[in-house]
Amino acid sequence: MNLDLTDEQRAFAAAVDEFCRREAGTRAQRDALSGNGEHAHHQGTYQKLADLGYLGASIPEQYGGSGGGMVDTCLFQERVGYGMLPIGGFTTSAIVAAAVQRSGSEAQKKTVLGGLTSGRTYSIAMSEPEAGSDVAALACRAEPGPDGGYLVNGQKTWCSNAHFADAILLVARTGGIPGEHDGLTMFLVPTDTPGLRISGIPTMGGKEVNDLYFTDCVLPADTVVGVVGGGWWQLMAGLNVERLILAGLMLGTAQRAFDDTLGYIKQRKQFGRPIGSFQVLRHRIADLATEIECCSLLVHRTAELVDRDPAKVLPRESSMVKLKVTEVARETALAGMQMMGGYGYATEYDMERHVRATLVSTIYGGTSEIQRDIIGKTYGL
Repeated sequence: MNLDLTDEQRAFAAAVDEFCRREAGTRAQRDALSGNGEHAHHQGTYQKLADLGYLGASIPEQYGGSGGGMVDTCLFQERVGYGMLPIGGFTTSAIVAAAVQRSGSEAQKKTVLGGLTSGRTYSIAMSEPEAGSDVAALACRAEPGPDGGYLVNGQKTWCSNAHFADAILLVARTGGIPGEHDGLTMFLVPTDTPGLRISGIPTMGGKEVNDLYFTDCVLPADTVVGVVGGGWWQLMAGLNVERLILAGLMLGTAQRAFDDTLGYIKQRKQFGRPIGSFQVLRHRIADLATEIECCSLLVHRTAELVDRDPAKVLPRESSMVKLKVTEVARETALAGMQMMGGYGYATEYDMERHVRATLVSTIYGGTSEIQRDIIGKTYGL
């Protein structure tokens, strides 16, 4: 744990750790909550966190919570990731809440921010079949509709948590043509809105993501978040929060995969001694431990920079932290599986779940390749 944490932050981290141990400390508990790993979110557990005030404490005050800043949010994500607590809805919910706080109306802020701290969940609909990394290519359109509202037609895909969310932050085109950043607009769409169909996409991680189909979906004018046609710039303003939240979660997952591996190789014997005593594994552990420590410092430092000036966009730093932590988490889980041999591959152990969780982390929220491209551009390349 970082030495610069305050006493309050340490106490908060300890409380979240204790909650994770109590609610999901055994494999049997985690299987029961997640349907044997099929579901990433358990609403009952999430509601308990809300009732205890932990969700509010994990959200900075500028985003409607009671937390001190992004350091607190990352700390919460790290401890939840380490504890393997199935509350996958928090990540997208926190990102949506931050977007609404920056750009939404007072009514939207009250609904979303109050909803988040009380246990409601939110999703984001941005990617499309022909527009993933290339956000400017979005084609789902919101045309002028009845009573000054909008009529939405089109498809979205890879929408995390939409199947249980209360509302979805939709990014649709209200002007311009695919290929242009101008003309994108954000909408806050309740999931029970007529004309919206949500269809799950089976993945190796279970039931996490969805296709969304909008067919003559009528949205009132007050569902617009921020400025009509200004969605691209509103999205860019949220990069710090999105990438830090994802990095914090994967930092905890990486540390858990490391600790699980370390515990195994200390006990597992071959050739008459623990396999961890062999130099090849000692050196691999040393390298992974060093990488995770670097990630911890990077997450904490970037979060501190955001807290100093929440309005400042940090494209280089936010891309670096997302790139580095997710890549290290994936490397740690795969190395853990290799060191555990067949047991790492067996569903009896948690390592295969760590692998599935970390593999996708280098894809969602902007792929590693996109992060590298952004970082390169900040150096004038």
